[in-house]
Amino acid sequence: MMAKVSGGGDVTRCRDRAPISKEGASIRTPTAIVACTLTAIVFVLGIGVAAADETEEEVLGPMYEAEGYKATSPADGGHLAYVTQVGRKACVMIDGEAGPKYDYIWPFFMLSPDGQRVGYAAKKGEKWCMVVDGDEGPKYDDIGERFPFFSPDGQRVGYAAQKGEKWCVVVDGEEGPEYDDIGERGRFPFFSRDGQRVAYIAKRGERMALVVDGEEGQEYDRVREPTFSPDGQRVAYEARKGHKSVAVVDDEVGPEYDWVSSLTFSPDGQRVAYPAKKGEKMVVVVDGEEGPEYDGVGDPTFSPDGQRVAYTAWKGEKVTVVVDGEEGPEYDRVDGPVFSSDWRRVAYAAQTGYKWVAVIDGDEGPKYDFVSGPTFSPDGQRVRYAAQKGEKWVAVVDGEEGPEYARIVNRLIVGDFSKPFIFSPDGRRVAYCAEKAEKMVVVVDDEEGPEFGRIYPGTLSISDTTVRYLAVNDDDMLVRVTYAFGD
Repeated sequence: MMAKVSGGGDVTRCRDRAPISKEGASIRTPTAIVACTLTAIVFVLGIGVAAADETEEEVLGPMYEAEGYKATSPADGGHLAYVTQVGRKACVMIDGEAGPKYDYIWPFFMLSPDGQRVGYAAKKGEKWCMVVDGDEGPKYDDIGERFPFFSPDGQRVGYAAQKGEKWCVVVDGEEGPEYDDIGERGRFPFFSRDGQRVAYIAKRGERMALVVDGEEGQEYDRVREPTFSPDGQRVAYEARKGHKSVAVVDDEVGPEYDWVSSLTFSPDGQRVAYPAKKGEKMVVVVDGEEGPEYDGVGDPTFSPDGQRVAYTAWKGEKVTVVVDGEEGPEYDRVDGPVFSSDWRRVAYAAQTGYKWVAVIDGDEGPKYDFVSGPTFSPDGQRVRYAAQKGEKWVAVVDGEEGPEYARIVNRLIVGDFSKPFIFSPDGRRVAYCAEKAEKMVVVVDDEEGPEFGRIYPGTLSISDTTVRYLAVNDDDMLVRVTYAFGD
């Protein structure tokens, strides 16, 4: 279960403001809707012969008008959090339950990656405090970025806080040393994937240093983009020395370039790659070795086993995909590339003139008006992408087009900001959210679920037997939708 917001808040505290209807007018909540679950439309899904099962809609609470964005997570059947106004106060609604009221709540906040925790910056008078899982932290003059940062495992939380003229990083409620400022392009800490290590950029005067687990590294004119290896044992970042940039990996300083960026570890943490600029040309540096020079290069991508490397490269006005040092065909634009989980396959979207194609294992698919970046199923055997045909969109799975829709909607969640599709763990089924006319549906294997006025794609999850997501029903109630399908 998701952590409940404390402070005496419950859904009735926000009922002095009625839910907002689709037309923007206030409506009264029907008492019949307060039941915990109800049975809705029955429909058929599946591969081959499917079983017809009932759809359950668990009512979570009224849906109010949101201030700012809505944070979503697909964990445990989906979670939704947003800020709403209650009279002259603000509160955060979490799965239909209201948190404590404040003078102001910053409308951009965080759910932990596992969807179990929520944090936000709230203002009381002239001071700011961080509220995590309903617990109010100390008051500060300001809070960096105005929201917290959770570790990937969701167990730890950190943020930057201002005390007078100084800043510090607060991790799990404990303040670190004070500095003139925190961060370079944003005031926040960085956690390792296992949550055991934390790093941040600290500024004293005009110099910066990376602080890792409380230990300050070497000072530079500028420090950027620290990243941990997947196992958390290594750390890398870009540092500026005068007019030159270097890659620093485990405190070892690499060669000087005009600039470097986007240091990337292989999944096993043994290799490092990054783009670098030298004069008018750019190269990708892998394990300290420069690749060929190009007019521009994209961020490198490692295969899951860490043995292969791919990136985009510009040659004049054309762009190609370089895989293991081998150039592919030239295009006007490229989106990708991505590897399959078994590292054997590569896919990307490419544009020539006014048309786009999906390029999978070197083979071009049909031409469309636009193609989103293709992705592979967990076993690497299947591939899917969204394609635009005139004013309509279709899902293309294994080369087969699905039904046409007004739009196929991306899943905006932590760590996955652009992918509309999700495969079941066994790779047999694919699900996505689509718009049709003024309604939204979840589609599984080309079969539509029930229609709703609003569905939150970031809450969509699929197991080998069940689909779950959050939606708003015709009574403006937030519901958790669950249905099972047969073989």
